[in-house]
Amino acid sequence: MKTINRYIVFVLVVIFPFTQGMAQKKKTEIKIIHSNTLEYNKKFGPDLKKLIGEVELQHEDVFMYCDSAYLYDKQNLVEAFSNVYIRRGDTLHLYGDFLRYEGEVKLAIIRHNVTLIDNEAELNTEFLDYDLNTDVGYYFNGGIILSDENTLSSILGNYNTKLKEFHFKDSVVIVNPDYIILSDTMKYNTVSEISYFFGPTEIIGDSSYIYCENGWYNTKTDISKLKKNALVKSKNQTVKGDSIYYEKTNGYGKAYGNVELTDTLKDIIIRGNFSEYFEQPEKFFVTDSAIFIQITSTDSLFVHADTLRSYKDSTETYRTVSAYYHCKMYKDDFQAKCDSMVYLFRDSVICLYNDPVLWSEKNQLTADSIAIFTKNGYADHLEMYNRAFIITREDSIRFNQIKGKNMIAFFRNDDLYRINVTGNGETIYYTMDEGEIVGVNQALCSDIIIYLENEEISKISFLVKPDGIMTPPGDEDPENLKLEGFSWLESFRPLSKWGIFIWK
Repeated sequence: MKTINRYIVFVLVVIFPFTQGMAQKKKTEIKIIHSNTLEYNKKFGPDLKKLIGEVELQHEDVFMYCDSAYLYDKQNLVEAFSNVYIRRGDTLHLYGDFLRYEGEVKLAIIRHNVTLIDNEAELNTEFLDYDLNTDVGYYFNGGIILSDENTLSSILGNYNTKLKEFHFKDSVVIVNPDYIILSDTMKYNTVSEISYFFGPTEIIGDSSYIYCENGWYNTKTDISKLKKNALVKSKNQTVKGDSIYYEKTNGYGKAYGNVELTDTLKDIIIRGNFSEYFEQPEKFFVTDSAIFIQITSTDSLFVHADTLRSYKDSTETYRTVSAYYHCKMYKDDFQAKCDSMVYLFRDSVICLYNDPVLWSEKNQLTADSIAIFTKNGYADHLEMYNRAFIITREDSIRFNQIKGKNMIAFFRNDDLYRINVTGNGETIYYTMDEGEIVGVNQALCSDIIIYLENEEISKISFLVKPDGIMTPPGDEDPENLKLEGFSWLESFRPLSKWGIFIWK
């Protein structure tokens, strides 16, 4: 008995109010506002009305117009034919050749020559299903959208007239007078005119090319944020990164993560993890694992530093690259270490500053600053300014040494073959005979010319009165045969392009 009572209470408290509410909910019927002719025939069905001529129907806030229609009262359904027009307020206008309107769910199924117009855009398609509850229209066999200067098209898509957003899928194209956008999946807001990408996307302009697989592009301001395999190409410059912020009008951008800037005209690549760059006039800087690569036909120059900067002159012809702090470089014919570097492309000169060290084959060269003059990617000669010092290792304890105020070293086929010493010249070198040391020469002379063959001293010309001695083998003390300022820095030498990232 108690169980039966509980059941009755449950019905009265829970089920009865629900069913009562259902009974109170009135079905909103489709109303006939006007029709030139109204036909009713039982053989067509007891709830079917046929309307012909200037038909006007209303369902809540939706008005429908057509040349003729079938109205199914029981199903609350309309099938409309020819010159179909649906209006809701002043914001939504739908046109087509055929309409099936389901009043119970407020769904308009429109076919053939379909046009949807609101305050922001115009959509043209052949098949459209428009949900008036959610204000979303769906097309599925191709649609074309007109919005200001942009013409958008795709195979599949939908338009939310409340949010003013299009969602596109499959063969998405935006055509603008200044560019074309090709994408796999995209969202477009007709008010902000921003396109959001969710798949492989290309933006093709007269002088620029953009690629990404995620991100957005403001078609009004030409500002974009590109993600996943992002790439921006303009003239002879290409920028890649995990993500790129780009202002097309200003030619300004920032790149983040696995950044790569390429000058295709000069075969230059600069990499890092952050970059800020300008296209006109061209300049940029790169930090975080920054590396500069100059590609030549035989080998390449690799430079690493904390920060790399580059800019072109006013004629946009010649580039200057600067490297700051913890700078190292590697090339097959020479390697170097310094605190800062400037590469002047106009003169093909690489300038090393702040305790520079240069290695060429067996030779170690140091000075307050060093300038490397190149031709066709090879070292031609170098100039060493103040406290110039060249050291060549003879064996584990013996070193040939040349010291002076300034020096000029000349190269032929990557080999050092002549050294001009100007001011305060000093030398220590070991004389060899068939691989045996026959003596050690020590000399002082203001100006000296030194000739080398196969990295060995073959001749020395003392241009001003020299002062020197020769010590027989066995009588010399190699530890004491080191000029003032001697420092053997082989441990700092990068032995490969990867060694430039090691700082000791």
